[in-house]
Amino acid sequence: MNKREFLRYALCAPAAAALWTRVAAAKTDYMPQQPTSGPHTLPPLPYEYNALEPYIDTETMQIHHDRHHGAYVSNLNAAIAKYPDLAKRSAEDLIRNLASVPVAIREQVRNNGGGHVNHTMFWQIMKPKGGGEPTGSLADEIRRTFGSFEAFKKQFNDAGMKRFGSGWVWLVRDRTGRLQIISTPNQDNPLMEGHYPIMGNDVWEHAYYLRYRNRRNEYLEAWWNVVNWEEIARRNEQSRRPRGGRQT
Repeated sequence: MNKREFLRYALCAPAAAALWTRVAAAKTDYMPQQPTSGPHTLPPLPYEYNALEPYIDTETMQIHHDRHHGAYVSNLNAAIAKYPDLAKRSAEDLIRNLASVPVAIREQVRNNGGGHVNHTMFWQIMKPKGGGEPTGSLADEIRRTFGSFEAFKKQFNDAGMKRFGSGWVWLVRDRTGRLQIISTPNQDNPLMEGHYPIMGNDVWEHAYYLRYRNRRNEYLEAWWNVVNWEEIARRNEQSRRPRGGRQT
């Protein structure tokens, strides 16, 4: 190292160290952000941000829940602010009946209402120390429909890999009452097509990029370690009810 290089390093090093200190502090002193007020609210996570480590990292959970899901809630509230009748309806009802939403805000409600409903389900169908395989009637129906749990899992992951760009992969009960694996673009929800979403995995890059980069296949495989089969079984039972009696 010559004298000029040494001086350049000596001058830059303190600034770099200070910047790193600020970044590290920002990570450790993370403060959640709340969405703007309105009829729709951001549900709290049912576990700590770090609870799904090592499969889903803490920073991803913080950003995904507070920033992304929070933005969907804020944007949905903003979209319906001038429509008091819409404010009385649930997000599920809005996206299930998009034709009843004014054209001027329909796309906003589709995207942000869908994002809110999708993520509200997503946090619930994961848990710390999850994974394994389903049991009971859900396990039986998966075997009857797909041949085996492993065959179901492979088909589910394949559908997630084939979803171009951003979207979701789902296990639904379709309009004929059968289990089916589908994928949807963006924040579209199966309710929009008359299907009931039993479980779904988010394949938007913000769900996995910090840990897995562009390796979506690794994320899809790792995700099964945090699946909450008890909640998914509950949703499966809900899906069997007549449409008017279903709850999401």
